[in-house]
Amino acid sequence: MNDARRHAPVMLREVVDAIAPQAGDSIIDATFGWGGYTRGFLEAAPSIVYGIDRDPTAAARAATVAAEFPGRFTFIEGRFGDMMELMNGAGVTAVQGVAFDVGVSSMQLDDPERGFSFQKDGPLDMRMAGRQSEATDAADVVNNEDEAEIARIIWLYGEERHSRRIARAIVAARKAKPITRTLELADIVARVSGGVQPHKMHPATRTFQALRIHVNDELGQLEMGLRAAERLLAPQGRLAVVSFHSLEDRIVKNFLRERGGMAPSTSRHLPEEPRPHAPSFTLMTRSAIKPADAETDINPRARSARLRAAVRTANDAWPDTGRHAA
Repeated sequence: MNDARRHAPVMLREVVDAIAPQAGDSIIDATFGWGGYTRGFLEAAPSIVYGIDRDPTAAARAATVAAEFPGRFTFIEGRFGDMMELMNGAGVTAVQGVAFDVGVSSMQLDDPERGFSFQKDGPLDMRMAGRQSEATDAADVVNNEDEAEIARIIWLYGEERHSRRIARAIVAARKAKPITRTLELADIVARVSGGVQPHKMHPATRTFQALRIHVNDELGQLEMGLRAAERLLAPQGRLAVVSFHSLEDRIVKNFLRERGGMAPSTSRHLPEEPRPHAPSFTLMTRSAIKPADAETDINPRARSARLRAAVRTANDAWPDTGRHAA
């Protein structure tokens, strides 16, 4: 089995069913990764797929897919938050499907040199665009931000209740020497969070998640990507988003509920306010779809996955207010 098959994405069948590729459809796989969704779409129907990924290592895998499906697949390196500009640059103004698999990929976690894992020693990096990127890395954050800002990041993006204690320990440790390795940081966090306990979540999990989200502006990118998908999807086009933690899922849920005309009133004691715009989406299901037990038995990472899907209406896309969807 080749690498692409071993790295099958979470809820592949459910995502392909949600997008429902038809002959001649143009579909965007906004998080190409190992190309699992892309292959699923290409195999389901003679469709055309555009794969987007900011990770430069994805280009080599994309070349394999392009060779396997000549004339039907195009890889575009970039952030899915810039999807509108990327697709317009490729001469595409409307598509029939957009799929997202939000968050860090297994290939990034498995490579210690990328610095995403608290279980493997590597440089404290975490940049999805690669170590050659000019963006700020995780080491820059923990060594240069002040204690209050580090605590804010860990609390906001990791929902870590020990955020202040962890920030204080980070600032104390960096006074002796810069924190440059993943296991260094994981050890600092573990020491002030009760230590590593068997069969429990590693105490550094939320801190690493928070730093990764901050370094890569993941929530901002998700909001931008959803708005771009709204503009690119043709009437009856389909959107499918897989997320893995509550921060991401909340943004997707609120976006689709609002765009689907189900935004709540400001108070349960008051009548609902008039909708500012006609619904741009119809939700396929009112609640998120969870992976089947058979999948979570094979792939424990899938347990936290949630899929939300919707169909684009013929109404205009909503104007971009810049308001945070969470």
